[in-house]
Amino acid sequence: MAARGLRLRISKGISSYRYWTCNHFNCNSKRQFSITPIPVPTQLEKVGFIGLGNMGFHMATNLISAGYKVTVHDINQNALKQFSEKGVPVAETPYQLSESSDVIITMLPSSSHVMEVFTGTNGLLNGRSEVRPWLFIDSSTIDPQTSRRISRDVSSYHLKENEGFTKKPLMLDAPVSGGVPAAQAGTLTFMVGGLEEAYIAAKPLLLAMGKQTIYCGGPGNGSVAKICNNLAMAISMIGVSEALSLGQNLGVKASVLTNVFNSSSARCWSSDSYNPVPGVMQGVPSSRNYEGGFTSKLMAKDLGLATASVAEVGLNCPLTADAHNIYKRLCEDGHELKDFSCVFRYCYDGKDDK
Repeated sequence: MAARGLRLRISKGISSYRYWTCNHFNCNSKRQFSITPIPVPTQLEKVGFIGLGNMGFHMATNLISAGYKVTVHDINQNALKQFSEKGVPVAETPYQLSESSDVIITMLPSSSHVMEVFTGTNGLLNGRSEVRPWLFIDSSTIDPQTSRRISRDVSSYHLKENEGFTKKPLMLDAPVSGGVPAAQAGTLTFMVGGLEEAYIAAKPLLLAMGKQTIYCGGPGNGSVAKICNNLAMAISMIGVSEALSLGQNLGVKASVLTNVFNSSSARCWSSDSYNPVPGVMQGVPSSRNYEGGFTSKLMAKDLGLATASVAEVGLNCPLTADAHNIYKRLCEDGHELKDFSCVFRYCYDGKDDK
């Protein structure tokens, strides 16, 4: 464990605040930039946020609305401009951001991007022996090995300022589930790995962006949980799509089969909440030509992480390899930006429900 032997003394203010947040925070009010007078624990007050893409933009916005003093950084100048025009401070480099932050949150596309932000030129660590932030939270979906490596790197540093409750900086891997709609609504689920005391201390911050946090164990375990979750989600979507396509070809409407599934043992998220057949369910990507949602490209990436992890532990997981190959083919065929539920249309030649 990265912080082995470290005793983190959590202030009473942090401990009591997390319960106040659970009971009194109105998630529906967090979409705007307006600042609301919500008490913020001093140790979490100044937040540096890196990665303002589809997910990070909304997560940072919700933190600002919750009363945190947020500074942002992204290589995309247009994304930065949207925040600077609202009066939100921006930083030119990750290192500059870290110098004014108590906590750093990263939300980036891949392991290589995370490594670059932490250890690259003008990165958060950048070869120095001391850092100002006492807590680093990476919400990117990356491989567990990279999460554990960064956790070890962070724990080898010292704090520039003695915070009183920890002598060493701490690291949490905290990937999320829920996609862009949940990021916007502030209803994400965080899967968190790292020192448990750090997780407890960070919980108010996470609950400003989500509705649930799950502690998964030591460093890297949050990343493990996210990879396994998305693996199960991909296999489930493929299975539901295959069954619904077969039913259509045998003369049963997808809406009828969906009703059967959702009233029987086949019920799952892919059938009752994110149905892949156009015309069965409103408000999901299949109802808008598979636009928006979680792209096939990202699913292929996550399945690649799962495939690499399978190889590392030497486990026989044939469905992992099959799912990875299916989504790689979808991307190769030009559907990489379509929601991953498009596997119904483009792999199984499924039809609209009429």
